[in-house]
Amino acid sequence: MATLMYHMFSSSALLSLGLYHLISTTRNHHLKSPRGDYTAKPYHPISAFSSRLRHLPLYLLLLCLLISLIHQSFISFDADPLLKGRTPVHRFTSLQAAAVIFSFLLLTLAILISESTSLLPLPPDLFFALASALFYLHYSVSSNSASVQTSDLQAKCDSVSANISLLSSLLCLLIAFQPRLFLADVALAGSICLQGLWVLQTGLSLYVDAFIPDGCHKLLDVVTGVEGSTKCDLEDSKLRAVAILDLVFVLHVLFVLLVVIVTYAAVAKTVGIRRFGSYEALPNPSTADSNHIQMKALTGTQA
Repeated sequence: MATLMYHMFSSSALLSLGLYHLISTTRNHHLKSPRGDYTAKPYHPISAFSSRLRHLPLYLLLLCLLISLIHQSFISFDADPLLKGRTPVHRFTSLQAAAVIFSFLLLTLAILISESTSLLPLPPDLFFALASALFYLHYSVSSNSASVQTSDLQAKCDSVSANISLLSSLLCLLIAFQPRLFLADVALAGSICLQGLWVLQTGLSLYVDAFIPDGCHKLLDVVTGVEGSTKCDLEDSKLRAVAILDLVFVLHVLFVLLVVIVTYAAVAKTVGIRRFGSYEALPNPSTADSNHIQMKALTGTQA
């Protein structure tokens, strides 16, 4: 139950971060599109708040990362999880994940210092390049974790999470070289939302009986359930479970795409910027002819 709660916590944090970046990016694009000076930013402060609360999202992100760091460090001491290599492998993979979280925490702290003070005046493209490296590091750690799993569903979930991190890494690298590319910035926000949805799906597929595919079951000899203690006995059940997860992933992608479209439309309506400017209605030909005839009649009467 505790592991499921952690997945729900991580999912809500990632979804909030992705939605905030999506809304801020879209609003920034609509405000600056008439002048053509849009540039991607790693963080958008809340301008409506006071100076102390402008960086509230960064403070919340630091708190979430700190909780995740404590959790990953704590579960590294779990005894005898069902992994290839048993306890030592689990300890090293957990510490690797904790190191990645700590790296993201340092990056967030650097962004906060750069935004609130003049002690660290780093350009935005450098932050995106660093984020690209950290996302790629998370991809590597997740891929290694998937390769040592004895749980078929856990390995599949880790593999999909690794691919999403790889996508985020490529998008950050693209933005670092092309900071005016609005679509890449929106796609980055969408990938973070997708990662949040997949973290929630991982928790449901591994720890909630109603979401475990038929033919798969929890491994009874995992005491604490720290690892994804769900296994499929038959090969057909394993293939069916993997196919279901692939289908669910596609549904998550479609849902994120719908969220991006709705958010873009809502922000465009709220900001109220007409990208193509105003226009005047063209004159009606019949009205113009009627006015011309009346003018001729008026001229003849005067004559």
